[in-house]
Amino acid sequence: MSEATVDVADLRAPGGPPEPDDRASEAPLREDIRLLGRVLGEVIGEQAGADVLELVESTRVEAFRIRRSEVDRGELAERLAGLDPREATHVIRAFSHFSLLANIAEDVHHERRRRHHRRAGSPPQKGSLAASLDLLDAAALDPAVVARELAGALVVPVVTAHPTEVRRKTISQVQRQVSDLLRQRDGADVDDRAWSAQLWREVLTLWQTALLRLSRLRLADEIDEALRYYDLSLFEVVPEINAELRRALRERWPDADLLATPMLRPGSWIGGDRDGNPFVTADAVRRATTQQARTALRHHLAELVCLADELSMSDRLVSPTDELYALAEASGDDSPFRGDEPYRRALRGIYRRLAATALRVLGEVPGPAPDAVLPPYDRPQELIADLETVDTSLRGHGAGALADDRLARLREAVEVFGFHLCGLDMRQNSAVHEEVVGELLAWAGVCEDYTTLDEAARVELLTGELQLRRPLVRRDAELSELARGELDLLVAAADQIALLGPESIPNYVISMCESVSDVLEVAVLLKEVGLLDPGAEGGPRCSVGISPLFETIEDLQGAGATLTAMLDHPLYRALVADRGDAQEVMLGYSDSNKDGGYLAANWALYRAELALVEVARREGVRLRLFHGRGGTVGRGGGPSYEAIRAQPPGSVAGSLRITEQGEVIAAKYASPQLARRNLEALVAATLESTLLDIEGLGDDAEETYALFDDLAARARRAYSALVHETPGFVEWFRAATPVRELAELNIGSRPPSRKAGDSISDLRAIPWVFSWSQARIMLPGWYGTGSALDSWVAGSPERLAHLQRLHQRWPFFRTVLSNMGMVLAKTDLELAARYAELVPDPELRERVFSQITAEHERSVRVLLAITGDDHLLADNPSLARSIRNRFPYLEPLHHLQVEMLRRRRGGDDDELVRRCIQLSVNGVATALRNSG
Repeated sequence: MSEATVDVADLRAPGGPPEPDDRASEAPLREDIRLLGRVLGEVIGEQAGADVLELVESTRVEAFRIRRSEVDRGELAERLAGLDPREATHVIRAFSHFSLLANIAEDVHHERRRRHHRRAGSPPQKGSLAASLDLLDAAALDPAVVARELAGALVVPVVTAHPTEVRRKTISQVQRQVSDLLRQRDGADVDDRAWSAQLWREVLTLWQTALLRLSRLRLADEIDEALRYYDLSLFEVVPEINAELRRALRERWPDADLLATPMLRPGSWIGGDRDGNPFVTADAVRRATTQQARTALRHHLAELVCLADELSMSDRLVSPTDELYALAEASGDDSPFRGDEPYRRALRGIYRRLAATALRVLGEVPGPAPDAVLPPYDRPQELIADLETVDTSLRGHGAGALADDRLARLREAVEVFGFHLCGLDMRQNSAVHEEVVGELLAWAGVCEDYTTLDEAARVELLTGELQLRRPLVRRDAELSELARGELDLLVAAADQIALLGPESIPNYVISMCESVSDVLEVAVLLKEVGLLDPGAEGGPRCSVGISPLFETIEDLQGAGATLTAMLDHPLYRALVADRGDAQEVMLGYSDSNKDGGYLAANWALYRAELALVEVARREGVRLRLFHGRGGTVGRGGGPSYEAIRAQPPGSVAGSLRITEQGEVIAAKYASPQLARRNLEALVAATLESTLLDIEGLGDDAEETYALFDDLAARARRAYSALVHETPGFVEWFRAATPVRELAELNIGSRPPSRKAGDSISDLRAIPWVFSWSQARIMLPGWYGTGSALDSWVAGSPERLAHLQRLHQRWPFFRTVLSNMGMVLAKTDLELAARYAELVPDPELRERVFSQITAEHERSVRVLLAITGDDHLLADNPSLARSIRNRFPYLEPLHHLQVEMLRRRRGGDDDELVRRCIQLSVNGVATALRNSG
């Protein structure tokens, strides 16, 4: 899980500060936690025996005494170190479940507080559509400005799969059941005996279900897992928000042509992102897009069945339109039982046509087989037109209330999801494109060794190829495994686009994009499979947008120059013009952070956005930024609403794409309530950032930017001094964290490293952050920032006051410090010291850890000085409460993880020891609500 899900965005008290009587408001939460803990204890006693229950209970008591500073940590650590692996397994499982149940209680309590807030008639909560609309009303905006800024408005949360989701699907199902039970008890009278029995069964199921998977997740599993959230929440919530937003904006600005198409649309990378994932193949692309289409069509077909049941109107009583009668006559339904029910006949015809579409696309009908065959719909717009015919007819005889119910929801759903459900992006590394294009050029006899050419020669050669329609190679050409795999995958993509439409695969993202040739190489590959047509009437045409991804700090610093060079290339500029003068650019948060540290990465991203906005303005293109944020602060995480509002001026401009990574999807979209809250936050922040002046720096902007250039450079030097320049640091990191053991966990299809190697650069950002979290150091979310700020202030009250004013005035700086404070609050250097003991070299152990502790002290001190707070979570009392509730359950998990790591690395090959390590990783991630 992550900070981005519940710790901040979901648990922050409505409107900011807690209620005056916070102890009283927390009473239901404390009661729920006690109840769930008591039931779990009873289940453990029954299932594992009184001795195990006594061991667990005594450990729990000691853990809470440690949190109250009544006993020393060493005593509990020593006692737990004496457990055999079987006893340790019971303790780890128990505290993992305690943590999970406490999380459930917190989530339900937060919903409870939100309901109380609404019932109390309080103002709309920050991050809601209602609150944002109030802000827009107060701004008295010019309708022409609103229309211009929201032209083509688009908000796309893009789900991705990464090896950080430690929780099994079965455990998630139990979690939802327990949540529902707690809600039931809040909402109505319940049969206490039956309710308690059901809760017991759910906790019993939890205890008897293995926390660990027997095998690593397959890509097919990740595809199917992501699609579950459509039935859980997205089919309900996404159309609902789009409809409400369209209605609200048109009421305010009726003369502006706003949101002709849905603003909120889902996206996916799962099955298309092959950068470092060998399992993303041609078959994976086919499976992902086909399963997505199956999910959409199954939903639409099921809704049509329900709609036909509901619209039972008889034309003996109402007068449908001629167009509705035409639909009924064309349906092929001549049943005498429905002779006077034209709506049911029309809807049966619509069902038959959509079933024929499914048969053409999927080879089967994901619903009841129709009893007659009609021509399929070629495009979703044809289905929408038929549904509009039904809508118009209903309103014609006073049945508008019926049109506004299920029919309206289905129309919105088809508008959003079409027949393809969501757009699947493709992504690959520029180095792979270079190698494959070089091989194709050599096979065709065009260039023997493309890789030896300089940039200018590459661009000239590729430009020439992009002016010709002929392919470079035949389909039966003998190519390397790499080249054949890439071409086969692109052929599969082209086939699926032809079948499902261009919306099914809308973008191609280039990782590590540094030059124009990197972009043109992708264009050549797209041309090779027919997705780019150089000879199309009116100029070159490509159904897939090409999106450069800037990831490292150096690439971010050069992003503006790279985009300028791309748009200066006539052929590429023509492709952009064909796409409505729209250009997407993706920004990577993870690698930039691993590269240069927290503050340097955040500032490099801000500066890159400013430069890209200026290039887009100068070149007359509409820029859409795609933010590759992870769940944790170290990978760009944090509350989405605050993060979007913290973007520089002009960088949102009505459009936003943002990744929702594996570990946060369940926490954001497992229920309609969660999904609505998170999706509203994305849309609300996009509206505010587009239409209001949020940055607020005014004439001080350039001076402030120069200051942060300096601060970022200082932070990067401090970070690099530890991570990149300290002798033995990599050895220390691999010994003091469970990074090696993470590779053994069956938690994702993607390998933890891009390539074999023992350097930090070889390691993916996700296990890098995950490992620091497990050791409770959280280094990627704060290291270097304290040194930068402290050295600049250098004891000057005037400089400190300047930073304090910036913190009050500037959302970017406020968000950076707020997120850092959250991570620092989760850092526990006393526990981290126990992990540091795993480093065998005493001199190296002390040398590295002393730098970490010194920087931590600096960071906390300067953060509190700037914010003026007396503790790290003063701006987030809900997270402070959450930590009080959850962190005692972490204590035994950490001690046992360290002990089992010591045994394993000491040569103990007992399978139970390995299992204890894996279980403890799972438990710590659950309790922290934080992984990669």
